[in-house]
Amino acid sequence: MTSTPTTSTVKKKKKPIYTHLYFWVLLGIALGIAIGIAAPGVGAEMKWLADLFIKLVKVVIAPTIFATVVVGIAGMGNLAKAGGLALRTVLYFNITTVFALAIGLVVINIWQPGAGLGYDIDSFDTSAADNAISSAGEADAGFTGFLLGLVPTSFASAFVDGQLLQVLLLAILVACALTMLGARAEGMIRGLDTFAKVMFGVIKLVMWVAPLGAMGGIAFTIGEHGSAILGSLASFMVSFWVTCLLFIFLVLGPICYASGFSLIKYIRFIKDELLIVLGTSSSETVLPRMLTKLEAAGTPKHVVGMTIPTGYSFNLDGTAIYMSMGALFIAQAFGVDVSIWTQIGLLVFMLISSNGAAGVSGAGLVTLAASLAAFDSVIPVAGIALIVGIDRFMSEGRALTNLTGNGIGTLAIARLTGDLDRDRLTYVLDNPDTVDVDALMKAEAEAGMNEINEGEKSQDALATDPVDQDGADTDRDGKTPEEAGSPRG
Repeated sequence: MTSTPTTSTVKKKKKPIYTHLYFWVLLGIALGIAIGIAAPGVGAEMKWLADLFIKLVKVVIAPTIFATVVVGIAGMGNLAKAGGLALRTVLYFNITTVFALAIGLVVINIWQPGAGLGYDIDSFDTSAADNAISSAGEADAGFTGFLLGLVPTSFASAFVDGQLLQVLLLAILVACALTMLGARAEGMIRGLDTFAKVMFGVIKLVMWVAPLGAMGGIAFTIGEHGSAILGSLASFMVSFWVTCLLFIFLVLGPICYASGFSLIKYIRFIKDELLIVLGTSSSETVLPRMLTKLEAAGTPKHVVGMTIPTGYSFNLDGTAIYMSMGALFIAQAFGVDVSIWTQIGLLVFMLISSNGAAGVSGAGLVTLAASLAAFDSVIPVAGIALIVGIDRFMSEGRALTNLTGNGIGTLAIARLTGDLDRDRLTYVLDNPDTVDVDALMKAEAEAGMNEINEGEKSQDALATDPVDQDGADTDRDGKTPEEAGSPRG
């Protein structure tokens, strides 16, 4: 019913480096750094390139996720199996998020980058935090707000607003309904599968803009905030990046080992996507590419279709690390001693609030402000102003960690459910050049267009020579000429 991307089993001739996407993305990043340093004013005005690329990708993300998830779950034909996969996925992602939050708290307590700053809340300038606090106030915090945020105001609003969590809920509901229809739903499933393939073709075209997006994003970061890394905030930024690396190697590394593959080889496998995220500070820009790449690495369509979109809503490990460390850094900067029990309470609250972070613009900063608002009697939420200036540098670490964790989680869950093709994964990780994502997306798009063309030809044939299933000619009322009382010919 559905097609699966395949990789060549024969070692391909090595392509020139300039034919690889990562070469152009690296070139874009290098040019962006040069512009940001040499002409900060020009660099600060180039953010629109990154915004343009992100908007182009976001246009197709919601419909692609919807079609992929529906086809994946409905293609299983078993609601119990789909429910079991969803439960394992959510449990796994929440467990890893707990580890991310805990590691963040441990490192910030040991490193203490905010100690000694000695800020006074009464004389502190909070103007830089006004936007984040205002946005946090508009967002519903807590478990109730999270549940209400799952349901869109209308079927179309989830797609219009780009709320991935709501799109995921609608996709699951539609997939369950199609599964209950049985054979009658096969045409709808084939149509959605064709639609998803067409979306992958659009994404392939959009990826040509990725180097420009990376250049604009890095130029803006260096040009606008280059001086912000000087001084005491540098220690906090470094501690955050170190914590992200600790989480990847101490938590995700053993998960990779238990799942039968190498963390280093996996990172090499997704290097193109990591570079795009580094330039754009958004993991959403590579979501469709990750779907295709993990499927080509031996993960079935239904597992990829369920796990990756769920991970983008429930597995924001980098955001979780940022939230726990940011809260304690602010407390240290104002000389607030936060008890261990309060820190545990903060961890539990952030575990819930981080699940809804994917639907919030400026997710890390705004969700941190929303969480601190619940603990304002202990940690001043206005302290957000301290880290606004370097948030852009932190956002890259958040996005890279989120992306790495989501891909590893997908492979780990596929192994847990017995769906992972381990031989295929081993071969692909050993020979990453055998997976050409652009070629796979092109093949998906061509397959989708061929299906559309064949469908049109079938309709044309029926229109010129209407024949019923038994081969008898029929009129518009479905009657044979004899039944209609008119002579044949």
